Amino acid sequence: MTASPNSPSQKSHRPASSRVSTSQTQDFCYQPPAAALQGKHILIKPNLGYPIGPPVTISMGVLRQVITALRAANPQAQITIIEGVCSKVSLEEIAQINGLHDLFEELQDNHLNLLNADELPLKEYTNLSPAPIRFKTMWAPAMLEEVDCRISIGALKQTLLKGEPLISASLKNLYGLFPRAKYKARSPNSRGQLHRPSVPLVLQDVYGCIGHLFDGAVVDGDRQFLSKDWKPDKGESIALGKVFQGEDLLAVDQEACRQGNFPMANYLAPITQLRQYWT
Repeated sequence: MTASPNSPSQKSHRPASSRVSTSQTQDFCYQPPAAALQGKHILIKPNLGYPIGPPVTISMGVLRQVITALRAANPQAQITIIEGVCSKVSLEEIAQINGLHDLFEELQDNHLNLLNADELPLKEYTNLSPAPIRFKTMWAPAMLEEVDCRISIGALKQTLLKGEPLISASLKNLYGLFPRAKYKARSPNSRGQLHRPSVPLVLQDVYGCIGHLFDGAVVDGDRQFLSKDWKPDKGESIALGKVFQGEDLLAVDQEACRQGNFPMANYLAPITQLRQYWT
């Protein structure tokens, strides 16, 4: 397969622009990254792994705005939505419950489809970090290297692990790309191996393996999710009314934490420091 101009084999590992745009939810207008404008295939990874609506998962309104903006900017591109669930409920059922099928019907877009990350051909991605925490390589869909543009759409959430806050936004959203068959622990429905020694530490490996490939990030902060424990699908919904977007996952997550009055995610600074050695 011939590499496209934006494929990782030719793509610089320098971080994208750190500029972050914040808008009120009702005013959100997505600005596609440069890689989406001429690319033939665009991948969207939304946070839709649970059979529960916002803020546990992203809203269909935010997803609709991203898709329609991409389509307006690039009418002929294939747009593929990829998700891997974190539940006993299948992706097909979750798509129905959360309104994704209704959105597809509304858009009537023949170049838009949904794929299950757990069912895709895999590739072993090398960790670019000079100091891997646990994984020198990680398995994820080979499609990440076959598309021209990758966008993560995360929900803004805080859970507690061992008494410490864990922030989930556009980077943590990438957990759903890793196959449960390889990364499960006690439960076959989750990716327990990615929680050892801790999620914040493993997120350094996640970024080093696949996070750096992403060309854009959106964080749906219309409502924040706040859990009293580790459960990422049971907690309090708090109105914030904002959506954050940019090209750099780390910068977008940092701004979402700041404006959401969440503790600054403790994995952002180490990754930002380490990635200067990849450029």
